[in-house]
Amino acid sequence: MKMETPTPAKTSIQVIERMMALLDALASYTDPVSLKELSRVSGLHPSTAHRILNDMVVTRFVDRVEPGTYRLGMRLLELGNVVKSRLSVREAALDAMRALHRKTQQTVNLSVRQGDEIVYIDRAFSERSGMQVVRAIGGRGPLHLTSTGKLFLSVDDVKAIRAYATRTGLAGHTRNSITELARLERELSLVRARGYARDNEELELGVRCMAAGIHDDSGKLVAGLSISAPADRLQEDWLEDLVQTASRISSTLGYRPIAPV
Repeated sequence: MKMETPTPAKTSIQVIERMMALLDALASYTDPVSLKELSRVSGLHPSTAHRILNDMVVTRFVDRVEPGTYRLGMRLLELGNVVKSRLSVREAALDAMRALHRKTQQTVNLSVRQGDEIVYIDRAFSERSGMQVVRAIGGRGPLHLTSTGKLFLSVDDVKAIRAYATRTGLAGHTRNSITELARLERELSLVRARGYARDNEELELGVRCMAAGIHDDSGKLVAGLSISAPADRLQEDWLEDLVQTASRISSTLGYRPIAPV
C-alpha cells in the first residue's frame, strides 16, 4: 500500500501546532524549563522540540537562558503590547453588553471617569422592549450620584474623596441623593466590601442602577458596566450576571485578579 506523502499545507499546520504546544508549555512555568521537561509536557520528541525551539530562539519568541533551558521571549511581550494598544474598552465590552441586555431586556451602560463625572461611552438597548432608561452616549453624571461613579470614588483615598466633596459640594438631584460626606464615606465602604455599587433613585427619581467595575491588565479600574432600569423593575438576580459580565470584559483586557492568600 502506498504511503500518503504529507502535503506542504499539512506540514505547515503541524509545525504551527507544535510551536503552540511548546509556547503553552513554556507559559505554564515561571522559571526556565529544560528541553526534557518541555518534550514531556508537549508530547514532542526531544529532537523535534529542540529543532522548533531553535527556530523560535532565532525569531525571539523563545529565549535560551543557558544550554538546554528555555523561557518565553521578549517578542511575545512586544506583540502583546501592540494588541493591548489596539484594544479599547468599548471593543472589548460590546458583545458582552449586548448579551447582558438580551438577558435582562434593560439598558446596559458602559461609562468611564472624566474628572468629577462619569461619561457614558456606549450602551446596549432596544426600542422593542417597552419603556427604557437610556443614558445618551456622551452624557454625564456626578460621581457620587451614579453607581459607576461610586465605583471610581471607592478606589480613591480618603483625602481625594474629601477633596471631591469640597469641590462639588455633593450637590443632590433628588430626595434620595447622598449629599453628606459621612454618608458618602459609609456608602463607599459598602462598595469596597461588596465589589459593586448601586444608585437608588439618586440621580433621577424612578430610576435605579447597579454597576460593576472593569479592570485592565494592570488592575486599574478603567470603566464601569451598569444596568439602568425603572425602579420597580430592577431585579436582584441580575447582579450576578452583571458582575460576571464585567469580569469577562476585564479578562479580555488582560486582567487577572490576585488570588487570596
